[in-house]
Amino acid sequence: MPQVFTSNQLLKGRYSEHGRVYLLTTVTDHRRPIFSDFHLGRLVVNQLRQAHEDGIVHSIAWVVMPDHFHWLVELRRKTLGELMCRIKSRSSVTVNRASQSASRLWQKGYHDRALRQEDDLKAAARYIIKNPIRAQLTTRIGDYPLWDACWF
Repeated sequence: MPQVFTSNQLLKGRYSEHGRVYLLTTVTDHRRPIFSDFHLGRLVVNQLRQAHEDGIVHSIAWVVMPDHFHWLVELRRKTLGELMCRIKSRSSVTVNRASQSASRLWQKGYHDRALRQEDDLKAAARYIIKNPIRAQLTTRIGDYPLWDACWF
């Protein structure tokens, strides 16, 4: 049986270090495929880009899947918790406004993994952007509209 963690347990050992690269993942509430709608997915993309433009992170790669997103970032300002709170709250407001809904958009919490210096950033980015291929949403990444990486 899989281990279930409370939101407080998910915070144990979480540390935010400026200059460190993190792989962040969060999932929609009840894994609803909300971002199958391209326009709603673009609203999340806009929030990822805004965090980059505001200097909170340097975005390395991201992909918005129908029911979650993966984001490879170098943290520049704020904590991981503050960053994810910002992304999730702002995207919730814009997605709910656009879809004329008042429902919860995201599950509580998020997953983060700090990459070590010896980790290959390009390999991590490739893994992220190949998610739509592994999920059989497309056969070529260039055909999937909700991704980007700083090298492409």
